[in-house]
Amino acid sequence: MGYGVGDYELWYYLIQPAIAGFIGYITNVLALEMTFRPIEFFGPELFRIPGQPWGLFGWQGIIPAKAEKMASVCFELMTTKLLNLKEIFDRLEPAKFSQVMEDALLLMLDTIVNEVAMKYMPKVWSSLPKEVKDEVVVIMNIESEQFMETFMEEVKTHIDDVLDVKQMTVQACVREKKLVNKIFLECGDKEFTFIRRSGFYFGFLFGLVQMGIFFVYDEAWVLPVAGFMVGWLTNWLALKVIFRPLHPHKFGPITIHGIFLKRQKEVSETFARVNCVEILHTKAIWETILNGPLSPNFFAMLRAHSIVFTEKLVGGMKPFAITAMGSKRFAEMKEEIAQKIADNLPAIMPHSYQYTTDALDMERTIRERMQRLSYAEFEGVLHPAFEEDEIILILVGGVLGLIVGIIQVIVFY
Repeated sequence: MGYGVGDYELWYYLIQPAIAGFIGYITNVLALEMTFRPIEFFGPELFRIPGQPWGLFGWQGIIPAKAEKMASVCFELMTTKLLNLKEIFDRLEPAKFSQVMEDALLLMLDTIVNEVAMKYMPKVWSSLPKEVKDEVVVIMNIESEQFMETFMEEVKTHIDDVLDVKQMTVQACVREKKLVNKIFLECGDKEFTFIRRSGFYFGFLFGLVQMGIFFVYDEAWVLPVAGFMVGWLTNWLALKVIFRPLHPHKFGPITIHGIFLKRQKEVSETFARVNCVEILHTKAIWETILNGPLSPNFFAMLRAHSIVFTEKLVGGMKPFAITAMGSKRFAEMKEEIAQKIADNLPAIMPHSYQYTTDALDMERTIRERMQRLSYAEFEGVLHPAFEEDEIILILVGGVLGLIVGIIQVIVFY
């Protein structure tokens, strides 16, 4: 039984909106924390459905738990709306690529030729006149440029056969789950700040209603029920106003529009920057080409071009080389030179990183095309982080509000 309206000081009724605001704030903050943290599952995995954030006695942040799915969503958005891999790599100019690689390539080739020649015909190579060796260097200078140009032309033409962008992006996000968190946190920074603050504002407004109800119905059950409703509604409303309405609606001088959607230009810049710095950077692209699932295709191309280059390179040495070692050993020497070129070329690829980054210009492409997306398409950048598990976040808010309401009953009744 309650004490009756007259038994309470006025202050108790007046603090109801503040308590409701506190409930709203805490539930919204907790909802965000549960979205992004912990990175790995916390608690004993006695029972857990794969890919779900919750377990029987534990929790993993929704986004880290669904890193693979979230990355796939971003990948689909990029490849269907923002990037065409063939178009992007068509921007590479093989001649310029060859120029930036020239010094490192010549140094590598000079080392390989000397090593192999000293292995197969040490006496002959050491005693060769300087003019003959200089001729080999001249041929190497001429042919290396052509070698790199024709090779990169084929890489461009068959980029889909040597680079699996989906595998690269998804694996990076699964391996480093914090990357997916970073994309969403930086793109939605202002929205997440709004969610935290709005919890108090919405909660306070609902608290005014709660105060009126409690004034009329002085019953203990009002507090936990009101707490549940405040927690539920503040989370629900905060999530809705971020993405709704989808299209701007004018009411006199006021325009109502989802607060995330209103920031399309700014978010596009952030999304492009974070993706190109953290995931789609040149180093990661080359590492995927060299070590990813399609790397055998790349090395098959490289070996074929290396063999052609080696044929041209050793052509001038063929008469005296065959005399010195025989045709069989000469053929083996050519094979070893070609293999060493294929083995060592990846080590000098970092010399091309800056040019490749500038030429591909992916950040600008992603930014500009993302800014041109429709509101419905743009919504798909951030909304997947909440949409599937919205009900869990809203329910968490309700349950926490219920708990606070029960604490109020214990304290005041």
